[in-house]
Amino acid sequence: MKISRCIVYLLAAFSFAGSFHDITNYRKLHSDALVVDTHNDVVQYILNGLDISSRTVHGHSDLPRFRDGGLDVEMFSIWVPPEKTYRSYYEQADEQIDSIESFVLRNPTHVGLATNSRDVEKLIGEGKFVAMLGMEGGHPIDNDLKKLEHFYRRGVRYMTLTWNNSTDWATSAKDETDQEKHLPRKGLTPFGKKVVRKMNELGMMIDISHVGEQTFWDVMKVTRKPVIASHSSVWALCHHRRNLKDEQLRTIAKNGGVVCINFNPPFIDSTYARKENKLLERLQPRLDSIRNTIRGDEFIKDQYATEALMSEFDAIRPPLSTLIDHFDYVAKLVGADHVGIGSDFNGIAVAPKEMDDVTYLPNITRELLKRGYSESDVRKILGGNFMRVLRAVERK
Repeated sequence: MKISRCIVYLLAAFSFAGSFHDITNYRKLHSDALVVDTHNDVVQYILNGLDISSRTVHGHSDLPRFRDGGLDVEMFSIWVPPEKTYRSYYEQADEQIDSIESFVLRNPTHVGLATNSRDVEKLIGEGKFVAMLGMEGGHPIDNDLKKLEHFYRRGVRYMTLTWNNSTDWATSAKDETDQEKHLPRKGLTPFGKKVVRKMNELGMMIDISHVGEQTFWDVMKVTRKPVIASHSSVWALCHHRRNLKDEQLRTIAKNGGVVCINFNPPFIDSTYARKENKLLERLQPRLDSIRNTIRGDEFIKDQYATEALMSEFDAIRPPLSTLIDHFDYVAKLVGADHVGIGSDFNGIAVAPKEMDDVTYLPNITRELLKRGYSESDVRKILGGNFMRVLRAVERK
């Protein structure tokens, strides 16, 4: 009896030691793995004059911090705020693509722009950081498939069909859930279905983050290739209109797609919005005063002002475990083959604790290992799943 018990204790000790060894070496695994983030809004900062070639004091991202966080591939969001109508959305999107091309050209020994999986593999083999492009919102194509083709030629490899604003051919989650919004219809129009088919034909990933439920179901009936949710989280854990319900998650998995988890506190913590609103009431005079000193558009003023008072937000920031719960939920529901990272860094002002900026990404690897995920599954979540979808979509 004593011998048997000793054997049990020894096996448990070896098991613990092996687990401990894996977790203590999480940084090595993170460094060795291909790490991809499918959504970052730092382009808005670049347009405001920030040079991300060097370490900055603003936002969550720059080239040195991408490197420090072990990030290999970043999909830069081409997002034209729909209220910016001084020039066509099409022209503004082109300008944003120009800004990323300029960043790449200024850093030729450290950065490369990829348009397919082969480019990604080649550039990583050369030791370079990989930039890719995703367009957030379909309004820059101006209801014109030729303009969609133009953006594909310029390197855009996913398009989020809507942002919060609907297009003439697809309705957004915001509009579909707004009780005061009287929509003439919901979902995809016949032209919207043509957009989906054309994206399939071109090899451009269809991104269903931001779209309404009816648009989602219409897309899933039309697409013949896997889709992505570039920056969404889980409805069952946090009832936000931007999050995906279980049946949507199952359908994405059946389609072979991937759900990339958004870090935005209101999307992961159902208690956050109430606490934030209360805090903002108290901070508003100080925030307004800071905003008046900042050069830039309303988005930049909001981001920088919140950044200046970040210590005030520390008490209400959700713990890292709350974020990991969303990775864990999707993996347990539909499998680790269908989860990825879609941080929304620089598009969000506040991030969860232990995820202050892109340099904290190794903490995801650590926490997944702690929860018992195998090294193989961690590698899939960090970037392998995205690469699988990219290859499937670009295949003619």
